[in-house]
Amino acid sequence: MLHIVESTKPLARVITDLEQAVARHPAVMECAVVAIPDEKWGERPKAFVTLKPGATATAEQIIEFCRSHIAHFKCPAAIEFGELPKTSTGKVQKFVLRDREWKSKSKRIN
Repeated sequence: MLHIVESTKPLARVITDLEQAVARHPAVMECAVVAIPDEKWGERPKAFVTLKPGATATAEQIIEFCRSHIAHFKCPAAIEFGELPKTSTGKVQKFVLRDREWKSKSKRIN
């Protein structure tokens, strides 16, 4: 039996490009991007962002920054600010972010 957990091909390159663009924003300390469900497109990227201490930025500012550096279709559908979940060695646990976004769906691919 084949069990598809999430798509990897089309959105993988978008996620990589988007993470690099978001990370270049001067207020961003770190970020992670995962695919979230989207009724129209199936999936869209969402960025989870931790700002540098004392820095401020809005979701709109970061999205606009991304639009000036990468293609508009690669820009995030949403941005959420806060601490990123990490392993004991400091690696971001993207599966935790993905699980949170897809928990209301019966399957992990839309």
